[in-house]
Amino acid sequence: MTETVIWMIYGANGYTGRRIAEEAVHRGFRPILAGRSQSKLDPLADALKCPARAFSLDDVSRVASELAGCRAVLHCAGPFSATSRPMLDACLRAGAHYLDITGEIDVIEAAAARHEETVRAGISVIPAVGFDVVPSDCLAAMLAARLPAATHLQLAFSGVGPPSPGTTNTMLERLHGGGLVRSNGQITRVPIVWKTMEIPFREGRQTAATIPWGDVAAAWYTTGIPNIEVYMAMPAAQIRWLRRLQGLLPLLKNRLAKSLARPVLRRMVGRRSAAHPDGASSFWGRVFDAEANSVEATLTGPGAYRLTVLTALECLERTLAAKAPVGFSTPSRAFGKEFILEVSGMEIEWR
Repeated sequence: MTETVIWMIYGANGYTGRRIAEEAVHRGFRPILAGRSQSKLDPLADALKCPARAFSLDDVSRVASELAGCRAVLHCAGPFSATSRPMLDACLRAGAHYLDITGEIDVIEAAAARHEETVRAGISVIPAVGFDVVPSDCLAAMLAARLPAATHLQLAFSGVGPPSPGTTNTMLERLHGGGLVRSNGQITRVPIVWKTMEIPFREGRQTAATIPWGDVAAAWYTTGIPNIEVYMAMPAAQIRWLRRLQGLLPLLKNRLAKSLARPVLRRMVGRRSAAHPDGASSFWGRVFDAEANSVEATLTGPGAYRLTVLTALECLERTLAAKAPVGFSTPSRAFGKEFILEVSGMEIEWR
């Protein structure tokens, strides 16, 4: 698709934003590259031959003026708990569609709560168009379609790899609050790594533990299933470390504690290979009903950051082509439950 409209990547100088910008240019787009720092944006804008705009999100009126003429914003600057609301406020004023790559439950919930407002404004609002939650959201939708009476949904993933600096900051924001699941339709707080399970991923069984992942919010809007748990594959040593940390998690509200925990967290999750920076990702899902009927499937594809680039741009292109509904949508509600299977490298296997 060749660029015919004006749109913006905010947070373009971050790790994920930069990768999305590079792929967008490769596809023939020339998005506006935006963020807080002109000095960080200028080298990227020069290299990609794209316009650049530097502005913070402190003043919604200023942000709305910067969005004038933009059909859409792909918001990539986290933590989204701090940045999503002002950007969405500005999109409402400017009449620009809003997409982001959050994985934060509260951000998805906040976007859903503004559905009527965004419908009146005539804009599409689709949070979580990256690794979290496009693959698992579509997997949840496909599973639910095969067992419409399902009362429980379990999702799991592996292959996240080491987090970027922005993702690390977001993880630290989430950790101090413990874990979250959906129980009887309500988001419920539980301890971090509350439950563990042996997950039969396509490549083999792995231990995984519950985490407060975006599907706890998104999958409810996608499927209506009232009980949802999301698991991430992690070594047993990592699970033990997190459980020992339980009593100290509230301290991560402190800025100094976050700065000390940041390098530990990145080492704990793993290292990115220089030869294979993306690796591969793997998903598993299962639904079951009150009669103990169940359906499960696995989904495999590119690594987390590459997958985010692919799904975010595909969602953006479809939104610009007026293929997204107005108001709030999850990715699968916007583009169909099999949307993820149209992304290069994705494969599903039913069990």
